[in-house]
Amino acid sequence: MKKAKSLIQQINEGIHDMCYIWAEEMKITWKDEGVLIFFILVPLLYPLVYSWIYTNEVVREVQVAVVDMSHSNLSRQFIRQFDASPDAKITYYCNSLSEARDLVGRQEASGVLYFPEDFQTNINRMEQSHVNVFCDMSFMLYYKAIFQTATAVAGNINSEIQIQRAGNTTERENEITIKPLDFDEVQIFNTTGGYGNFLIPAVLILILQQTLLLGVGLSAGTAREKNRFKQLVPVSRHYNGIFRIVLGKSLCYLMIYAVISAYITLVVPRIFGFTSLLHAGDLACFMLPYLLSCIFFSMIVSCAVRYRENIILLVVFTSLPFLFVSGVSWPQSAIPEFWQWVSNLVPSTFGIRGFVRMNGMEARLGDVLYEYRALWIQAFVYFLITCLLYRRQIIKTRRKEIERLRTERNYETAEIETAE
Repeated sequence: MKKAKSLIQQINEGIHDMCYIWAEEMKITWKDEGVLIFFILVPLLYPLVYSWIYTNEVVREVQVAVVDMSHSNLSRQFIRQFDASPDAKITYYCNSLSEARDLVGRQEASGVLYFPEDFQTNINRMEQSHVNVFCDMSFMLYYKAIFQTATAVAGNINSEIQIQRAGNTTERENEITIKPLDFDEVQIFNTTGGYGNFLIPAVLILILQQTLLLGVGLSAGTAREKNRFKQLVPVSRHYNGIFRIVLGKSLCYLMIYAVISAYITLVVPRIFGFTSLLHAGDLACFMLPYLLSCIFFSMIVSCAVRYRENIILLVVFTSLPFLFVSGVSWPQSAIPEFWQWVSNLVPSTFGIRGFVRMNGMEARLGDVLYEYRALWIQAFVYFLITCLLYRRQIIKTRRKEIERLRTERNYETAEIETAE
């Protein structure tokens, strides 16, 4: 019976200490301006700024220069149709190709349409004619807009020429003449073709991880500066167990980021009209292991932080690489094998892959089981590593406290002996 009471008392003490640590961590968070900025202000404002940049979704009215050496009806028809496209805009008419290239060199134009003198003459002779399209390949979206517009206009004019020469009598014959083999383009996902719908979901998930790294790291730096012996864990009877310390701190971060993650994943996309096909229940189940793995991952990193400034440098250095290795901005199959292994250590890799499918493809939790299980494995492994690191911190703190007490006791003994 005494053992049962002792066990119950230990459990009660553990819960009491965990709640105490949670309350202390909350106080530290709200009093520390640096931590508060990265836990609250940055997650609230940064997604809005980043999403605002991509509200146009696609590039429109890319500036193009024209060099028309043909001065024919056909070249003018090509230019009119090209300029009528929403993706490109004719802004300069040049007398020579070198003049047009100078405009591209000064970035006043992103492409050039060049019509040779024999442009229409070759068509009239039943010969193939060419339009030279020069594109600035330093920015792929400009190239895509110019090239696709030129291809579409060339296809329309080719169809008109074929119909004129075929001598058909019905519309159906004209359709078969210009398109003997046709195809239907069906956009399954990201039907808007927007760059924002492609990139923003991945960035939002990465923001959760990086702000957690910053906030937890700054909090750890503050603790080392304030605590005795510059250790992460203070000397206190409440900080007397590994699990109660880790769970108390992580509970504080989880409660804050449960609200922040709901805002980032559900509210921000709707503010800017981005595609959001999420199911709230599946999202909640998926975000739980993701947040836990990010929290424990951040606590592991914070154990290596001696000063507050170090974590800022670390996050600045890792933000873009973490996005690249996630497989969103660059295909996962094209990433070197070494970096694929590295990416599996980062929670945002599985978080981004799972969230992108749930947000843009209407995937349910069962469709992202691989990522879901990987996040739970990461959360469990990182929890154990965090406990081991904090155990080491507690042992260091106790040893230094014992050494301090011994030194004080020896000093007092020496004073007594001197007095006698």
